[in-house]
Amino acid sequence: MSILISDVRLPFPFGEEEALLAARRRCGLSRESAPSGRIHRQSLDLRHGGLHAICTVELELTGDEAAFVRMKNDPAVRLRKAPVLPAPGGEERLSAPPVIVGFGPAGMFAALILARRGYRPVVLERGAEMKERDRAVDAFFSGGPLDEDCNIQFGEGGAGAYSDGKLTTRIGDNRCELVTEILRQHGAPEDALRAAKPHIGTDLLKGIVVSIRNEIRSLGGTVRFRTPMRGLILQNGTLRGLRLDGEELSCETAVLAVGHSARDSFSALLEQGVFLEPKPFSVGVRAEHLQEEIDRALYGRYAGTPDLPPGEYTLSHRENGRGCYSFCMCPGGQVVAAASEQGGLVTNGMSYHARAGRNANAALCVSVGPEDYGAGPLDGVALQRRLERGAFSLGGGDYAAPVQLAGDFLAARQTTALGRVTPTYPRGWQFCRMDELLPPFVCEMLRRSLPRFGAKLRGYDAPDAVFTGVETRTSSPVRITRGENLYSLTVPGLIPCGEGAGYAGGIVSAAVDGIRAAEAVMARWRPIEP
Repeated sequence: MSILISDVRLPFPFGEEEALLAARRRCGLSRESAPSGRIHRQSLDLRHGGLHAICTVELELTGDEAAFVRMKNDPAVRLRKAPVLPAPGGEERLSAPPVIVGFGPAGMFAALILARRGYRPVVLERGAEMKERDRAVDAFFSGGPLDEDCNIQFGEGGAGAYSDGKLTTRIGDNRCELVTEILRQHGAPEDALRAAKPHIGTDLLKGIVVSIRNEIRSLGGTVRFRTPMRGLILQNGTLRGLRLDGEELSCETAVLAVGHSARDSFSALLEQGVFLEPKPFSVGVRAEHLQEEIDRALYGRYAGTPDLPPGEYTLSHRENGRGCYSFCMCPGGQVVAAASEQGGLVTNGMSYHARAGRNANAALCVSVGPEDYGAGPLDGVALQRRLERGAFSLGGGDYAAPVQLAGDFLAARQTTALGRVTPTYPRGWQFCRMDELLPPFVCEMLRRSLPRFGAKLRGYDAPDAVFTGVETRTSSPVRITRGENLYSLTVPGLIPCGEGAGYAGGIVSAAVDGIRAAEAVMARWRPIEP
């Protein structure tokens, strides 16, 4: 146990010892009574005419921390309890290990918690392990063929492994601390974890994913790659196993963490009576700006200060019940080719830990719902496919992306030349008009929002900002609906989980949902005997 002292204000840049000293002074503590500590969180404050850091500092005391917090009676001083691994409580015996379908953040954390508690889970991942996945992704980026089972969307680590490794979340769940602690145990750097908007970076996240997989195996779990689930084995409507390619795998419970792009899985589940319903998601473009311009807009005269992180933004505008917002902002990153089906073009963004690229990028998306595309369970998938195939065609039919400058988009005219910003999409690009691709209401909302974003963040509506299409995989277009006990409404034993089931949106929230799924398993069944 330790204590957290929030709102510790320091001139930027600063050292960790300065932060510890300021926190001790704030609490009237000596070095002897608080000999060790660390920066727990830090953010930047450019208000009041200066550049400062606002820190939350963790101190370990030699005395009774709880008594000290009570004595201080200060809302800025509170206890920090170490995150606790959930414990088994069920009494039923399993005849076969629990199965986890998908090895993205939700499936990975569900499997890890179950492995640590003695359940020896079996993980099925349709894509490849990380080294093979890297080769497949690099080959596609370089102009090679698309592997529909191993790409930016599918493979070890899920779609989150090829992103910015963002750890921001809006959920107020104490399991978030457990997620952070597990990432730290597997190599996440402290500077990434303590930022106000923490991120790991694609380059470091890959090694963390492999480390978690190795721990699962060391604890008796099984992780099988290139093993897609093709359907369920049901007996009187209850789960009894899974159909694989040329194989049946017995199980009484399965955590379904297939990710937001597992369209064939959605179709197979629907055919077998699993309850699915359409849900809102968003579509749009990837917007690219020069990172130095974003830095100047955010930091003003302090842009370029040593140790100042690349600037990142969050923008949103709502009008007539519809939202337009930035999503998955990647400072110093690149736009990636994220297709997972032949003949469909999808963009996404990623950045490495250093965030040292020339461009900043983010999805710039407009919300869509069943009222826009239909009330059928898979009608949202159908909209995604139409847009992705349209982008493929506009780009020339070989996974080159359609591109338009922001000024030309606002003026509804064809782009003929680039300005200062060069697209980073790896498969090449073709100039186009986005209003030939996106639904009219999406274009209208983007056009109405962009000047407002430029007023909030100077230069965001610069005429030479680059729009690359199309961004469709912001979240799952379906919800595999579950009850309060987390089990499917129609198939006992099946636990829909994570982004693909419509219950998460990002690495941390998906990981938390995976932990909750593991808890649901442990609440009913006991660990497997050695």
